[in-house]
Amino acid sequence: MTGKSLNPIVYSKNVIEFVTVANEYCSFLEAASTLTTRVFLNKVQKILPLLYLKTSVLPEVESYEEMGLEKFVSEVDYNFLQQKVMNLLGEYDDFQEVFDAEMQFSDGPLTASISECLADIYQDLKDFLMSYRTGDELVMQEALWACMDNFKNFWGQRLVNSLRAVHSLVYSDNDLDAQVKPVAGNEDEGDEGNNKPDWLNQLFKNQGE
Repeated sequence: MTGKSLNPIVYSKNVIEFVTVANEYCSFLEAASTLTTRVFLNKVQKILPLLYLKTSVLPEVESYEEMGLEKFVSEVDYNFLQQKVMNLLGEYDDFQEVFDAEMQFSDGPLTASISECLADIYQDLKDFLMSYRTGDELVMQEALWACMDNFKNFWGQRLVNSLRAVHSLVYSDNDLDAQVKPVAGNEDEGDEGNNKPDWLNQLFKNQGE
């Protein structure tokens, strides 16, 4: 498609910034095994609040209820990614959950997993990104609506819950790197999400921007 977009919402500034941060988050988790535990947690501490902010300012969009979206993240993909993060965090992966509806029926504390929370967020964001990059504006809008709806009802709470656990670990006196040996990789802790992915730049080019 060329020329001016028929659907300016999916190419609006807030949506593009969200896409950029979502892409950065997914790329970061996919490369988690190249980092030390502390570097990984430091990066999570920075990108989760940014992701929450960029999602919370997205414009409201309507859903095309008759449109079914393709799912791109398989159960195998999810388990592989979650296992990578769990191996990296080791004994620090579990944390006590305080915002679980099941707590009222439990006699003891409930535990949750940082790696599962991060993988849940990844699954929704990756599915959204893969739909968004098709360039089909109806699919892009429906994917945006689905991602926002899941944020409100599911992964937004997972995000803030895991951030609480990450905050506790980052400012603890634990030797976080004692249990694992990192794979050689980039440990730069610079700002996240400043550059658009190549496929997003190509979408703009196709729109004549």
